[in-house]
Order: sequence, then structure tokens, then C-alpha cells
Amino acid sequence: MLEEFKNAFHRYNNGHVQLIIINVVVFLFLALIHVLSTVSGFENAASLIINQFVIPPTFSEYITRPWTLLTYAFAHDLGDIFHILFNMLVFYWFGRLFIEYLGSDKLIATYILGALAGGIIYLLVFNLVPYFVERSGFSGMVGASAAVYAVVVAIATLLPDYTMFLLFLGPVRIKYIAAFYIVVSFLGTVGSNAGGNIAHLGGALMGFIYTKQLQAGVNWGGWITITLQWFKNLFKPRPRVKVTYRSDRQEQKKAGGKSNISQAELDAILDKISDGGYESLTKDEKEKLFNASKK
Repeated sequence: MLEEFKNAFHRYNNGHVQLIIINVVVFLFLALIHVLSTVSGFENAASLIINQFVIPPTFSEYITRPWTLLTYAFAHDLGDIFHILFNMLVFYWFGRLFIEYLGSDKLIATYILGALAGGIIYLLVFNLVPYFVERSGFSGMVGASAAVYAVVVAIATLLPDYTMFLLFLGPVRIKYIAAFYIVVSFLGTVGSNAGGNIAHLGGALMGFIYTKQLQAGVNWGGWITITLQWFKNLFKPRPRVKVTYRSDRQEQKKAGGKSNISQAELDAILDKISDGGYESLTKDEKEKLFNASKK
């Protein structure tokens, strides 16, 4: 199972599955801590760890753990399995469609931007709007819903008339699905889960703005892609220096400059072109593609 998860995680252009795996791993990790601490009588220690993923409603408490502006979007209610289940199902359906048109990097950027927007709107409302300030006496918020709403609204903005087939309802255009989610969340802002629903609306707004900016040629999530790539490069093993003798190069020239390239490598290069264009290839990948075209 571990090997299958690793293969799924490292598959190319697979951001929706990567984010789902991260959410599931965090959920299982926190669930394990919760159960073991409860059985052993160390509930306070578990609460300390779990709170690192809970974004509090008040500024005074939030500034003691500012990283929760992002970490809350990777954790879910441990007492309700349907919380993570429904979030990840919706994210998988819409995320797969998103990747088909905009690619994995932009999906991850939308998820993170939606989470940040949802968290910021949540904090502003519960600290500046009197009605909600009076009702800020709860422990905090977790859940990927704001990020998921960002993805749903983003793809609905891009492809409003794309049709999905829903159980019992049949074909429904996704602009109506997105509108339904927004209306339900708006009504819920004065309910028991007011904080979550306010965050939903913040994420939805970000999804709309992000897509409109993309259509105008501006990528608000470019900094996220660059940052994540920088972190990935830190953990990539550096290639060993390979010495090639002149005779090997001469033989390669005699063979017409052709280099051995597997079908898997060629497919990966073509997928990369499809996702990011020819200019996204490295010099080595361009050379491999050029040599393969001579065969």
C-alpha cells in the first residue's frame, strides 16, 4: 500500500491526488495522536499538537500560531469522518477537471490561495463585525472547504457550461453547482458553523478572482509554484558527474546524433509540453526530444 501511495503521489500532473493524500495522512496522524492520548490520559499533549492545525477566531490567539492560516486547510474534524470524505470527493471530481484545462501547478496554487483567502476573511469577520465578535468564543476552525470552494468556483468560472451528471439529478452545468454551494454557505453564515461558511465564501471569491486574472494573463499563484519548486529542488539528489570520452561522442555523431531515450521518458517530455509548453523543457529534455525526432 505504501508503494502504491508513493507512486500515486509522484505521478506527473497529479496535484489533486497529491493534496488528497496529504489531507488523508494529516487526518490519520492527528486521529492516531487523539486516540492514543485519550487512552493513555495525555489529552493535553494531544490538544497541543492538534491546535497547530486549528485557526483560532481571535487575533490575540491567532498571532501565537500564525502558521494555522494555512495548516487549517489540511486538517479535518476528527469526530466526523464525513467532513474529510465529502471535501475530498468534491475536490477530486472538480480537481481532475481543473487539471485537464489548467494543469497541476495552478490547481495547487488555487488550493493554497483559497485557503489563505478563506482564513483571512474568517479572521477579519470575527474580529471586526460586532455580530460575529460576540460569537467568537469557540476553539477554532479546520477543514479544506475554503480551498475546495476556490477550486470549484475557479473551474466553474472558466467552464460555466460544462456539464456534470449528478445522481438523481442527471446533467447539471457546473455554474449551477457552484452557485448552489455559495448560496448554502451564505445562508450558513448565521448558523452553527458560521466560521466555516464565512471561510467558504472567502475561498469561492478567490477562485473567481484567480481565474479572471488568469484569463487576463496574470497568474496570482506564480509565487506559490516557484516556492514549491524551490523546496523540491532542495531534496532532489544532485546528479553525479559523468565523464564521456571523445570516442563515445564520435560514435554518437556517426549514429546521426541519436540518443537512447525510453518511451516512458518521451511520454513524460510530451506531457510536460502539454502542461507548460515547449519552453518549460530543460536543455537536456529539448535535446532528447530533438534526437528522438530523427529516429
